[in-house]
Amino acid sequence: MDPLLRAQKNEATEHLIYRRLAEKTADPHNRKILTRIAQDEARHYQRFKKATGQDVAPDMFRVRVYLFLASLLGLTFALKRMEQGEKLALVLYRTPAFRPFSDMLRDEQRHEKEILNMLAEERVSYASAIVLGLNDALVELSGVLGGLTFALGQTKLIALVGVVTGIAAALSMGASGYLSTREDHDSTKSPGRSALYTGVTYLATVAVLVAPFLIIAEALVALGTMLVEMLLVIAFYTFYITTVKDLPFWKRFGEMALISLGIAAISFVIGWSVRAVFGIAV
Repeated sequence: MDPLLRAQKNEATEHLIYRRLAEKTADPHNRKILTRIAQDEARHYQRFKKATGQDVAPDMFRVRVYLFLASLLGLTFALKRMEQGEKLALVLYRTPAFRPFSDMLRDEQRHEKEILNMLAEERVSYASAIVLGLNDALVELSGVLGGLTFALGQTKLIALVGVVTGIAAALSMGASGYLSTREDHDSTKSPGRSALYTGVTYLATVAVLVAPFLIIAEALVALGTMLVEMLLVIAFYTFYITTVKDLPFWKRFGEMALISLGIAAISFVIGWSVRAVFGIAV
């Protein structure tokens, strides 16, 4: 496709995305900025249309993808992913063919700055509470399940102990989140919401990690499946949080994975040692 037509299609697509996101956003400040950016994109489209003499339809697949991401993972995540497209547009607009449209480059740079500064989404502001619940569940429960695999050997029994331990730990973590937020007098966060985010995240992680022991009869196979699920959970959350906070993915993922796998391995050895030393057979 001709570069001008491709840029025109991109502007049509982003105009529709920003407009639809503005319509779905409850926050008046965010809606105002998104509407203004949508209007800028519409003006850019008209400039390109005048140059190409053609109408170009937006990429509806891309529109649906970003609307889905905003619904599932929040406005912050969707806009940060959009920002990656904006960076590609900046490269395109610096080429000689786009010199007559240099003012659009300034608009795109302004969009990036506004997007970075505008967002105040609840799920992102409570990211520390989510990280607390997720990290503790991954480290503690993977360690518990790893140790129980050799200490007990029976998957249903391992799952039972894991569920009881996980629920008790989730309640404890929720209470800790509540108390720590309440004692932080400089925080604007609600202690109740902090406790809820921490506890629910912990319980959801417990459900994911225990599931293999309820489905698979062979303990070592269930443990291996649990470790794979653990890595997938870490990868998904790391991708989310590094996107919304502009952090490096692999460093964050490596740290979380190494800690969780290390604790699981140590607990596995402890469980095997306890069973061997005390001669326990279940």
